[in-house]
Amino acid sequence: MDTSTTPLPAGYHDVADTMLATIVTCLEMTARPAPRANPPTDGLTVERWHSPSLDDYRALYRRVGEDWLWVSRAVMADDALLAIIEDPAVEIYAMMRDGERLGLLELDFREAGQCELSFFGLDQSLIGTGAGRILMNVAIEKAWEKPIQRFWVHTCHLDHPAALAFYQRSGFKPYKRMVEIFEDPRQTGKLRADAAQHFPILKSE
Repeated sequence: MDTSTTPLPAGYHDVADTMLATIVTCLEMTARPAPRANPPTDGLTVERWHSPSLDDYRALYRRVGEDWLWVSRAVMADDALLAIIEDPAVEIYAMMRDGERLGLLELDFREAGQCELSFFGLDQSLIGTGAGRILMNVAIEKAWEKPIQRFWVHTCHLDHPAALAFYQRSGFKPYKRMVEIFEDPRQTGKLRADAAQHFPILKSE
C-alpha cells in the first residue's frame, strides 16, 4: 500500500458525486500478541486454499466484501490477479462449514520481514458469532510462524463499524491515518447498485 501522501489542510473538501471518500487507518503489530481463546467453532474450520480458480476466488471475495465496497480484486485483470494468488509468498485461507466457503483470509509475505493482512472478511451470516476471532487467531498464528518483524493491516470507515476496534483488540496498533478518494464502483457497474446500502449513492440533479 502506497502511504506517501500529502496532508490535507484543515477544513471541508468537496467530493464529486461519482466518487467516494473514506478515512483509512493503518495498524501494525511488531511482536506476536498473547493468544486469545477461540469461541465455540460450531462446525467452522479454516483451511489453506491452494491455487483457487479466478471464478471461485472472486465469488468469495464478492460474498464477503461487496457490501463493504471491496472492489479491487473484482475488477483486476485476470493475469494480474493470478500473479498474486499463485505467488508462493501469498497464502490464502477459507473459512469453511459443510463444504461451503464463508470467510476469506489472505496473508501477503512478498515484502521481506513483513506480512500484510491483505483481506479478512466473513459472510454476513457469521458476523457477530465469534467466527472473526477464530479466523484472526489463524491469521496471527500463520503470520508469526514466518521470520517477520511486522504484521500490518489497513481498514476504513466503509468496512464493518466494529472492524477497527476488533483489530485493536487483536493486538494491532494504529500508526497512520489517511483519506482515500476513489470512484464509486456502484455507479460504474463494477459492483451491484444496491451494495452497501448503509453508504448511499449520491445522484446529481
